Amino acid sequence: MSDARLAAHLAEIAGRILLDVRDSAVFEGKALGNAGDSTANEFLCHALRSARPDDGLLSEEEKDDTARCSLSRVWIVDPVDGTREYGEQRGDWAVHVGLAIDGVATVGAVALPGLDGGVVLSSDKIAALPAPAPKPRFLVSRSRPAKEAVAVAKAMDGELVSMGSAGAKAMAVVRGEAEIYLHSGGQYEWDSCAPVAVAAAHGLHCSRIDGSPIRYNMADPYLPDLLICRPAYADRVLELVADLD
Repeated sequence: MSDARLAAHLAEIAGRILLDVRDSAVFEGKALGNAGDSTANEFLCHALRSARPDDGLLSEEEKDDTARCSLSRVWIVDPVDGTREYGEQRGDWAVHVGLAIDGVATVGAVALPGLDGGVVLSSDKIAALPAPAPKPRFLVSRSRPAKEAVAVAKAMDGELVSMGSAGAKAMAVVRGEAEIYLHSGGQYEWDSCAPVAVAAAHGLHCSRIDGSPIRYNMADPYLPDLLICRPAYADRVLELVADLD
């Protein structure tokens, strides 16, 4: 099985596991989020260590072993991206399975199990981007919209669209439900590795908000900002962000 097919396969199965945990009716709210995180993480980590024993692994739910930094290939996973949304039984949460090779998000799959029928987007199955909206739609957090996104959207006469997890937002751009995901409120590598791999494979612009490349498998996995957008908007968005400084 190729890396991309493995990522998609594991993300899909983890998504089904999470739905089973939710549908068990044993947990609710924060307890549901914790149970789902733990259960999906155990599956993903065991599966990746079995299928790719020579690769490194970084997961939000595992103690970090920085020995991974000496490896070329490192899997970066988030068992439940959007634990709050999952616990609230919303649809805007995701499962991330990404592979960074030499610091670049190269392979990835993002499962959106909460959508009708479940959806898995991957870096090896590319769909054409739908036509963009007349005015750019900016994806922002439900509770804490990034100030840069708010300011840039205003300058570009854009529309703000609130949504849950980072993966759900990034895949909304891939799916043509928005044009721009500009984030500056703090994230970690597992929040964006798989989404960036999928978005880049679909021809979207992916960078830090200063225009620099996004690097993965760093000793400190904190990765506070990113821009995923239609290429036609990238230069203007980066210019406006720079002007805010």
